[in-house]
Amino acid sequence: MLRHRRVRSLGALPAVITLAVPLANISRADGRAATHWPQFRGPNASGVAVGYPTPVEWDAASGRNILWKTPVPGLGHSSPVIWGDRIFITTAVSRAGESSLKVGLYGDITPLNEQVEHEWKVLCLDKKTGRALWEQTACRGVPKAKRHMKSTHANPTPATDGRHVVAFFGSEGLYCYDIEGTLLWKKDFGVLASAYYVVPPAQWGFASSPVIFDDKVVVQVDVLKDSFVGALDIRDGRELWRAERNDVPTWSTPTVHRGNGRTQVICNGMREIAGYDLATGKQLWNLEGGGDIPVPTPVVAGDLIYVASAHGPAAPVFAIRTSAEGDLHLPPAGASSRYVAWWNGRVGVYMQTLLPLDGRLYCCRDNGVLTVFDALSGEKLHTARLGDGSTGFTASPVAADGKVYFTSEVGDVHVLKAAPDFDVLARNALAETCMATPAISEGVLYFRTRGQVIAVGDAAGGGDQVAR
Repeated sequence: MLRHRRVRSLGALPAVITLAVPLANISRADGRAATHWPQFRGPNASGVAVGYPTPVEWDAASGRNILWKTPVPGLGHSSPVIWGDRIFITTAVSRAGESSLKVGLYGDITPLNEQVEHEWKVLCLDKKTGRALWEQTACRGVPKAKRHMKSTHANPTPATDGRHVVAFFGSEGLYCYDIEGTLLWKKDFGVLASAYYVVPPAQWGFASSPVIFDDKVVVQVDVLKDSFVGALDIRDGRELWRAERNDVPTWSTPTVHRGNGRTQVICNGMREIAGYDLATGKQLWNLEGGGDIPVPTPVVAGDLIYVASAHGPAAPVFAIRTSAEGDLHLPPAGASSRYVAWWNGRVGVYMQTLLPLDGRLYCCRDNGVLTVFDALSGEKLHTARLGDGSTGFTASPVAADGKVYFTSEVGDVHVLKAAPDFDVLARNALAETCMATPAISEGVLYFRTRGQVIAVGDAAGGGDQVAR
């Protein structure tokens, strides 16, 4: 049922530390929208960039169409975000040296308990050259929570609005910088136990990314205890509201959507796939029935919200109307209702966020099986496998210039033509593990691999540049 959960309006709290520093006098960039990729999966989490041609083929070994590579210390699965000519990324650096990481398709849920000091860092790179512009250490210490061996201590992607850069390190806190790297404020939410609720000791690491909208920082904190979604004032970190969520731990990033005369925060979940009013935190609608480890981010196309998950007994894809109100009830399979356009209970995805594009909906499972649906009706158009089934897929797909890019965990990027038929244009190797979703800006793809950021584009000048 639609729960009238307690929503707190929280004034200045002692856990918020505001630093008395002036905001840098930097105006917003005026370039085309395709210049900016300000959050996880880009503008509105759509995963789509427009306005520029993007490459089909490249070769990391020879340097063909590799514009630059910049080494990144430590370990992190956060994606690059971009505003104007700057890239922002986060990482966690262990004093013990290289952190362990095990990728692939396996079922071990045992967490890593790393009792060694780490440094959590925010880095800024020049978009054109990869040169480091600044680096800030947000905090130091022994991690307060454990992580999965396939995870990191820097999973959430930062967010930027061209004036601020917000980085979320889970139990280590939320940090807001100005565009020049000056810390403006920080917020401590305490220890955030992101664990499989069936096996609570199985802590896997916090992963939900912040979102900036209307001078608010939106966070979804679904953990073992006291889960909530909330909004903070980007100017000083003051909590504006916090709405309780009766849900299991999730690893999903919220989406903010404006339409139908309202602005809502949309959250994935098992018990509470829900929309909340951005201004007040009031729950607008709710749907139960997700998988028990929700990861994909909700994404909006037209007047439909696409939500998916795939773990436990449920593996659904839901197409929910943006005008939804109250408690939602699923229509019979193959039918629609006032607020649910269509749904399928067996085709959801575990890790990757869905990609709606040109009337189609791309759903790629973690084993590389890709299913494409008619986005409006839910009709299955085709199913095919990317690769040979021997590697996992964690990074979410992105699209530009009539092409869709799927990145495997071993760094093979499958380039498909955005068309009704399954048409593979190329398969390009990054030659390094890649778990993060790429960013796109002005026709260049930016991949965050295990050890570096790689810029891929039309290298008219040629050459493989390594920024130092």
